[in-house]
Amino acid sequence: MKLDDIKKESLNRKTRKRVGRGPGSGHGKTSGRGHKGAGSRSGAHDLYRHEGGQTPLFRRLPKRGFSNADFRLEYAIVNVSDLNTYPAGTEITPELLLKDRKIRKLGAGLKVLGGGALDVPLKVFAHRFSKSASEKIAEAGGEVKTL
Repeated sequence: MKLDDIKKESLNRKTRKRVGRGPGSGHGKTSGRGHKGAGSRSGAHDLYRHEGGQTPLFRRLPKRGFSNADFRLEYAIVNVSDLNTYPAGTEITPELLLKDRKIRKLGAGLKVLGGGALDVPLKVFAHRFSKSASEKIAEAGGEVKTL
């Protein structure tokens, strides 16, 4: 073998295993899946937590800790720029935003964030306002009301 005999492909390419191509291939008949059982069937794959009948690790270890995730408040959020579609002097309420599909669901309440710019004076009713949002609404000549 000389250096000019080596092809780049042979260095980093492994040939694909062609299964089910007769007894001469070494991977014929059962195609390397053995006889019967779940692993021999189509669609079978080992789950990462499957340990073959041994009690799985996640069941051997004790449950520990506490999570506040159940008590988290999810606010429906809307940016100041999303309110530009309304005419001047409109009273923006959570119900109006739901009706106009600016928000999908109310959740724990409505929070107005200061993304973008507001060009129209509006009276905005919401449960929470970010500092920048309330400043931008006031700059545009609008009014901020906390519910």
